[in-house]
Amino acid sequence: MAIKKREKILILFVGIAIAIWAFDRFYYVPQKRKIMELEEQVRAADLKLNELFMYTKGVESAEAEVSRLEKELQGFKKRTLGGEEFRAFLRHLAKDSDRLQMKIVSLSPQEEKSSPPEGKKVNSAVQYKRVTVQMVLSSTFSALGAYLRGIEELPFLVTLESLQVERNEKILPFLIVTMGLSVHIIYL
Repeated sequence: MAIKKREKILILFVGIAIAIWAFDRFYYVPQKRKIMELEEQVRAADLKLNELFMYTKGVESAEAEVSRLEKELQGFKKRTLGGEEFRAFLRHLAKDSDRLQMKIVSLSPQEEKSSPPEGKKVNSAVQYKRVTVQMVLSSTFSALGAYLRGIEELPFLVTLESLQVERNEKILPFLIVTMGLSVHIIYL
């Protein structure tokens, strides 16, 4: 039996279709899967790279902050008096109380005991102790503001812990001021 021309063309198209199907099934689809897996790996690597980039930025900013704080500490060390802070604080208080016409009613310093927790040794580059000072004074509001600004300009760390201002009709224009300060004494 002879194959007609139409059947030959049909067999040719069927052969081409089978070849295309085989190419798609055995080559293109596996390659496409591999490409998708590789793209997924590239995305994961990009995410990891971005994460590492963020970490390096964070480390760089932390290093910059540490160097800034070290410079600030060096400047602070130059400004400190090395154990003379409390005497300088008292001299400042005496000088400003006369100049600003403030009357000191009471002054009670108390050194805080700073002991390290049991079993742990504190090995800090800067050793300090803290002296808390409770003061009661009589002052005008403007003199009090000038005194607090003067404390801010001292060459060592003084922290204002508490401030209570009361008005008393008997001693107007003066106010009764109760103030808690902490003077940090540094041992270099």
